[in-house]
Amino acid sequence: MKQLSLFFLTSALLLACQNPGAPLLRAQASPEMDEAFASYLQAVEDNGVEMHGIMVLQHGKVLEEKQFAPDTAHIMNSVSKTFTSTAVGFAISERLLSLEDKIVDIFPESVPENPSDTLQRVTVRHLLTMNSGHATDPTYVIRQGDGDWVRAFMEWPIKYEPGTCYCYNSLGTYLLSAAVQKVTGQKVVDYLEPRLWKPLGIEKPFWQESPAGINTGGWGLYIRTEDMARMGLCILNGGKFCGKQVIPADWVREMGANQVPSVGAGLNENQMKEILEAHPDIPAFLPETSDWVQGYGYQMWRCRHNAFRADGANGQYIIILPDQDAVIAATAHVQDMQKELNLIWDYILPAL
Repeated sequence: MKQLSLFFLTSALLLACQNPGAPLLRAQASPEMDEAFASYLQAVEDNGVEMHGIMVLQHGKVLEEKQFAPDTAHIMNSVSKTFTSTAVGFAISERLLSLEDKIVDIFPESVPENPSDTLQRVTVRHLLTMNSGHATDPTYVIRQGDGDWVRAFMEWPIKYEPGTCYCYNSLGTYLLSAAVQKVTGQKVVDYLEPRLWKPLGIEKPFWQESPAGINTGGWGLYIRTEDMARMGLCILNGGKFCGKQVIPADWVREMGANQVPSVGAGLNENQMKEILEAHPDIPAFLPETSDWVQGYGYQMWRCRHNAFRADGANGQYIIILPDQDAVIAATAHVQDMQKELNLIWDYILPAL
């Protein structure tokens, strides 16, 4: 009987890997996990957290899942950034871009007259790590207009030396998308079709564009919860999916590594330091209580528990847990994103 069960399991694995678009493999969760997940769902309800979908995977298989709404393509908000970073990684592996390329060299046609010395030193690496030197994120102001967003980014004042101050900057990710389009001749969503979407079994998604016809990069991607889980599995396994190297392994390591200090959106690193000097006990700024001050990689956030994540406004997450060989994908519409993460840490993590 054991041999027969092993045969069917092996056959299922082979079929799944021959067809990456096949549903992800499911496994029977332990009684402890079932109980923990039920407690998590109750806590979600008790805390008024509006979840849309969640999927918990371990050792490559789905253990628990709950769709509070149909699993259709869901707005990713800033989870989009991780996919843009992946496109940059492909372009670098194909020697079309490098981390040290300067944005003024990539977009010479958009450089303002008399560019500052600091602008001329901003590189692809600085954009990936949110270290362009801006004191504020210009995204909201600039995206209201219908002009050249690349030029508008370059015209936004740079207060700090690039590479010395973290400031969350979605328009910087737009520049990464524009850079990929510039050097490949393809929009990011199209460039990723043979390199990521098809190998992961993800139907080519919709991605919003700027007035210039460039994928927005830092936001605007729509995919399903299960698609998020597929990306999470690929990252967890060093860029491999179904045994095939999809994303370069070194890029996956760099995306999830602690490249720079981080702080939540809306502040820059120096502002946070000033606030902490006056109020040293603010929970949102303390490493033991906040998942926004654990460090930042290449468009991915470090978390507590040696985890890292793709992170989108209102509670979109792809959480990678290397120590547990696990992935958690979640979609939601919440205001308190730390509360959503805390429920995962409090209820699901101990059972993995």
